[in-house]
Amino acid sequence: MRRNDWLDDPFFGDFGRRFFADFAPAQASQVLKTDIKETDKSYIAKVDVPGIEKQDIQLNYQDNVLNIGVKKAGFDDHEDKDGNLLMSERHYGSMSRSYRLPNVDEANIKASYDKGVLTITLPKLTEVTQDPHHIEIN
Repeated sequence: MRRNDWLDDPFFGDFGRRFFADFAPAQASQVLKTDIKETDKSYIAKVDVPGIEKQDIQLNYQDNVLNIGVKKAGFDDHEDKDGNLLMSERHYGSMSRSYRLPNVDEANIKASYDKGVLTITLPKLTEVTQDPHHIEIN
């Protein structure tokens, strides 16, 4: 029995995905999946960014908001056995997310990138408790 592999073909498989994209909800793969953990001393954000180079990630923290942006540009060439180019697919795009994280010590924010996971540690400002200044009423 012969299996119908036309959906596995790079042209038809991608064609189907593009054709039905308008009818399907936004794909989860187009979102920066993020986990944010809050401790007494910091916020720790872990963001999945597989296939993205470190230099294509932009981070900033301003007005109590952490902004994460990524961009991707790539291509896949599909050649036959003789090396003739049958199709070339180019991928370009960018994604961004913003998170309101107040009370952060901006000068000590740290970020690392390992195996497609971006980890951002945002230490909280330490609260300085001052003794209340008592005012006598005369």
